[in-house]
Amino acid sequence: MIETTSITTRPGLTFTTDVAGPAGGTLVLLLHGFPESRHSWRAALPSLAAAGYRAVAPDQRGYSAGARPDPADLSNYAFDRLVGDAIDIADAAGGAGKRFHLVGHDWGGQVSWGVADKVPERLASLTILSRPHPMSFRRALLKEDGDQKHRSRHHRAFLEPQTGPMLLADNARRLRDGLFGQGVPQSALDEHLAVLGNPAAMEAALAWYRANKGLAADIDAIKVPTLYVWGDADATVGADAARGTAEFVDAAFAMDVLPGIGHFVMDQAPARVTELMLAHIRRCPV
Repeated sequence: MIETTSITTRPGLTFTTDVAGPAGGTLVLLLHGFPESRHSWRAALPSLAAAGYRAVAPDQRGYSAGARPDPADLSNYAFDRLVGDAIDIADAAGGAGKRFHLVGHDWGGQVSWGVADKVPERLASLTILSRPHPMSFRRALLKEDGDQKHRSRHHRAFLEPQTGPMLLADNARRLRDGLFGQGVPQSALDEHLAVLGNPAAMEAALAWYRANKGLAADIDAIKVPTLYVWGDADATVGADAARGTAEFVDAAFAMDVLPGIGHFVMDQAPARVTELMLAHIRRCPV
């Protein structure tokens, strides 16, 4: 059974969070991407709970109404603060001083790479969905003859002040038909937009991009056992960036490619991704 609760980490930071599983179970922290929400993990939480884990999936900084510092001050959304949130949420959810499993998709994956770089000793395993290692992504982005620049062209648009209203206009048509137009079910779109589909949340979510232009992050080779899952129909992450990720993990590494699946793997292939995630976590006991 999934319970929606609140987790407070610091004054002014209270995160709306879905939790499932025994309170004493090993923590699995799951971090969503853009333009999604904690509802990304609707299929994973019951399976993790049934396996005895304590699964915790927050709406992240800016997505949670209770954890939404002013997006006009971009320092509120600097990468180190996003990474710090993940560690603080793990501690507040019962993992203080303990090792835990970390799962992240898209921007949540970027944050997860940062957590693994900063506190590798805290992680028993790392599962990344869609988002390549930042150094592999940067290398692909800088290739003159590569296609990653074209795939990432929407990042530039996200920096413009008119983007938030444009994305929400006409019942969020551009989000529904554009970013989400990769086989994501209508029910999933509605769940995510129930969190993100208002001006305050959208501006805060876009502040992640504005405060961290180009998704730049100086992250070393990862020393945590890592599973990387990528759909080969991903419109925003190309094969070059995805397959190069293996070079930046100095620990046990596995990559699973999902044929015909796009960027939003948990919305498009939830059963398969949950199966892969759970198998990896089980291989890496705390």
